[in-house]
Amino acid sequence: MALELNRWSAPSHDRPRGVTILGSTGSVGQSTVDLISRDPESYRVEALVAGSSVELLAEQARRLRARLAVVADPARYLALKDALAGTSIVAAAGPEAVAEAASRPAEWVMAAVVGFAGLAPTLVAARRGAIVALANKEALVCAGRLLIEAVEESGGVLLPVDSEHNAIFQVFEPQQRQAIDRLILTASGGPFRSWSLADMAEATPEQALAHPNWDMGDKISIDSATLMNKGLELIEAHLLFRLPAEKIEIIVHPQSVIHSMVGYRDGSVLAQLGTQDMRVPISYALGWPARIDGPAARLDFANLSALTFESPDSGRFPSLRLAREALVTGGLASIVLNAANEEAVAAFLARRIGFLDIARIVEDVLVCSEGAAAPVESLQHVHAADLEARQRAEESCRKRTLSY
Repeated sequence: MALELNRWSAPSHDRPRGVTILGSTGSVGQSTVDLISRDPESYRVEALVAGSSVELLAEQARRLRARLAVVADPARYLALKDALAGTSIVAAAGPEAVAEAASRPAEWVMAAVVGFAGLAPTLVAARRGAIVALANKEALVCAGRLLIEAVEESGGVLLPVDSEHNAIFQVFEPQQRQAIDRLILTASGGPFRSWSLADMAEATPEQALAHPNWDMGDKISIDSATLMNKGLELIEAHLLFRLPAEKIEIIVHPQSVIHSMVGYRDGSVLAQLGTQDMRVPISYALGWPARIDGPAARLDFANLSALTFESPDSGRFPSLRLAREALVTGGLASIVLNAANEEAVAAFLARRIGFLDIARIVEDVLVCSEGAAAPVESLQHVHAADLEARQRAEESCRKRTLSY
């Protein structure tokens, strides 16, 4: 597994590097496509996968000369086939086609399908020994042990792409694991960092989506507004770097210049800095174990504003507490947390519930879920727990909708 590798002796790879992008039309996927299109001779694109955005998927497939383009929505197959007419690019659709894309012989796979839907294809890529660049939080949160075991058994590699975990990975010294005192995940604080609870109760989806630093998809943007994204990242960091929850801290850093830090027992703190551009961590993963040229703007330290830090307010942002409690509970609890959150976020975006209801619904479902501490035994077990939690969350959403 990559997190245990000595990066100074990591194997090099041959060019062109075979690449598949799961979630190519999302924010991370589009940034990955941009990087590859700047140096097309260094990559061979096996497959691109999108949810339903046929027009953008077809344009990407043509530009990168992909061998296969897959749309997850079966109803969009004919539209994709028509959009690729006159090319040699194979069009396909549906869950089986998504799994086929993940199984194709690409050395490097970007796992950027948002939400629980990204778990199955990510596992397919991991089980065949690919280098999996992981941008899907939910795959680890819901099935971390299964995913890590798949990577270890296949001899594959797992590279974190989230800016925070990628930052830690860059300054994490595996040989000095016993000397690591703490991991420090930074959070921008989102658009409501300084809002009162009364104002947050009236927040609209448009206000919640207006992230001050990052351009992200809808679901991730809402998670940033509730700070659930940081809660999910806490669980991810625990699984990726194998440190106990009490050694993982979260600090609000509004400028998003320092992307995360590793503290060592001698008092040293190593940090990774960069501009607010996801192409930085993506390019690190795309070129790993080497570094490649990247188009992101360079930090101008002479003109850099003050860097500030503050503790997160768990009273206004209870999602952090809920995530930490789920991590301590273990077993199925993180699956329940994630499923309830996805349903609540969707309900908020549909204007069925208020912003503060998101965390309330997640807590309701966690409290009512019997057997949340039971161990995760199989992928079927994960799916069953996820489905049950979604049903409970929908019931809770309906009750709140009636009074909203």
